[in-house]
This record gives sequence, structure tokens and C-alpha cells, in this order.
Amino acid sequence: MSPPISQAIVDPRPVDPEESPADVARATSVRELQRIRGMLTVIVLIGAVIALFFARDVFLPLILGAMLALTLSPVIRAMGRAGLPAPASAGILIVALAVILGAGGYAMSGPVSAWVADVPELGQQVRLKLDGFFDQVEQVKEASDQVEEMASQTADGTVQRVALEQPGILNSAASYAMSIGTTISVALVLALFILASGDMFYSKLVESYPRMSEKKRALKIVHGVERAISHYLLTITVINACLGLVIFALMWAIGLPNAFVWGFVAFAFNFLPFIGAVVGVALVAVYALVMLDPVGHALLAPALYLAATSVEGQLITPTVLGRRLKLNTVSVFVTVVFWGWLWGIAGALMAVPFLVIVKVICDNVDSLKTLGNFLGSADTTVEAKREAETA
Repeated sequence: MSPPISQAIVDPRPVDPEESPADVARATSVRELQRIRGMLTVIVLIGAVIALFFARDVFLPLILGAMLALTLSPVIRAMGRAGLPAPASAGILIVALAVILGAGGYAMSGPVSAWVADVPELGQQVRLKLDGFFDQVEQVKEASDQVEEMASQTADGTVQRVALEQPGILNSAASYAMSIGTTISVALVLALFILASGDMFYSKLVESYPRMSEKKRALKIVHGVERAISHYLLTITVINACLGLVIFALMWAIGLPNAFVWGFVAFAFNFLPFIGAVVGVALVAVYALVMLDPVGHALLAPALYLAATSVEGQLITPTVLGRRLKLNTVSVFVTVVFWGWLWGIAGALMAVPFLVIVKVICDNVDSLKTLGNFLGSADTTVEAKREAETA
């Protein structure tokens, strides 16, 4: 018996003569449910992005604290095997980290606040040193000012001027620094509570799944995320610290004042893939043009900064991380751009760790392995082919 004409129109598949109308209707219903589920998934993802965008001040310290806890969990576990309880080891690590961050912030506060207050004067000094490059720009600006003045004149020949009061640069910088300090404080406290709880959350995770296979897969995912995040963040922190020391030595060797500040800048900015090195080179170039003479000597500072970050990015980091960070450059770049748009600098800093977490989850969930394959590097494709051939 062939299916009705209306059913054949609804169902675009070729009609199987042996298939009953009930089977065709059931298959059509399954496909409709799959479409609805797909649309609901898209709606949920869009809603999550909107929530993350508007609730940044809430989610940012929570995610940062969770990532910090995942990074330090292997250290806490190693200290536990040495006989130190989790609350004590967590307190030691978090307090030590808070002291290091506080000392670094205090050492940076003096020079940075002075630079922020002297931004107009520094800009004028840079213009004077590069006067020849700005001649044409100045002529265009003067012509633009004349046109603006002519356009703003009223019928009686008077000129109307409107002055907009804006908050000072120093006040804006202080407010931004206060926001950063609050976020870091909340993240540290949350990481302390998570680390001090020991394996409590792992036990609760196991208890949440009824079947043993699901329990094992959940633990495998969590342990994989923990290993990947801790390895990446600890390794990249050590590499960036060494880069900061190298930049400090290079800037001190050419006589750049406050060389330690640029070492700290290199350490912090290098957590930003693609962007950090470019911003660091630009900042050190502006500062060197103000502080060093002649211009040729001043340009040596950004050249050395660029050389050091290039060696680190092209040789050292790929060699040290090796094949553990199995992510392709395109996925990393897109993730940095997306999270940078969503949360600014903080989002760009957390983009790669977040991508590492997603990659580990995708590799351990069958329905997400296709996405994990797209996120992986060329090495993962080669390994998959070898595994398929051996199988």
C-alpha cells in the first residue's frame, strides 16, 4: 500500500514500497523533532551569549576563579600526597599568589600613574621628535579646523563653541584599576574555596550519574580538562615570566628608564595571543621615543621587543607546548576575536584556556567529536588517519 499524496509531499525521501504509512509518519516526526531541537539549541546559544555580554561583571570573576582552581588542582593534590591538607595548601598558594600580584601592582602603580597623568605632554614630545612625519597631517588638520570654524559661524558672525566635560584620564584609569582589583579578589576567594574543598566536587559529580559508564566518562572529562588547563597555564606562565626577564634585561641594556615595567608588560601582555606582542611593541616604541635620543637609538627598543616576542612565539612556545595544545591557528584566532569582542581584554586573555576546555570536552563526547576535529591542529588529523589505518 503506497503512502497518501499529502504524506509523500511532507516527506521528501524516496518512498519505500515496503514501508508502511505509520513508519513514514514516525520518521517524519523524528526529523521534525530534530529540527526543533536544533533551532532550540541555536536559541539557547544566542541567549547564553547575550547573558554573558550583559552579565560580564558577574561571570568574569567566577570563570576566572574556576580556571585558577583547575590550574592549581594538581599542585594541591601533590601537596596533599606530601601530607599537607587541602585547606592549608590552598591557603598558602592563594595567599602567595595574592602577595605576588599585589607587589607587582604596587611596583607598577607609580610609573604607570605618572605616565597616565603626563599623556598629553608625552604625546607632544613624540610629535616633536617625529615632526617631519607629521607635517602633512598637520596641514590637513589645519584645513579641517578652518572648515569647522567657518561652518560653526552664525548669521551675526559670532562663533559658537560647545565644551563637553569628560572625566580625567587619571580618574578613568583609577576606576578601571579598581574594577580589575575587585575581579581578581573575587576570583582568588572563589579559587580558595574550590581548592580547599578538596575532592568534594568530584565526588558530587560522580554521584550525579546513575550508570558506571557515565561516571567514568564524567571523571575522564574533568581530569582531562584539569590536566590540559593546568599544563597550558602553568607552562605559558613560566614562558612569559622568562620573556619578561629577557625584555627587562634588553631594555636595561639600552638604557631605557623603568625597564622592569616593560618586563612586567611583556609578561602580562603575552597572555594575549596575536594582540599582546603588537600592543607591547607599540607602547614601548612611544615610550622610547620620549625617553631616548636620537630616534635611531629609541627605535632599537621596539625592535628588540619584537625580536624577543617573535622568538618566543615562533620557536620556544611551540617547542615547549609541543603537541599537547592540539589547536589550529584559525580556531584560536576566531576565539580570541569573539571573546575579545564579548569581554574586552579579559575575554581575550581567557579565550585560549576556554578553547582548551571545549576541545577536551569535544574529544570525550561522541556527539561533539566533529567539532573537536575542526578545532584540532593538522597533527590530530594525521593521528586520526593512523588510528583508522591500524584499526
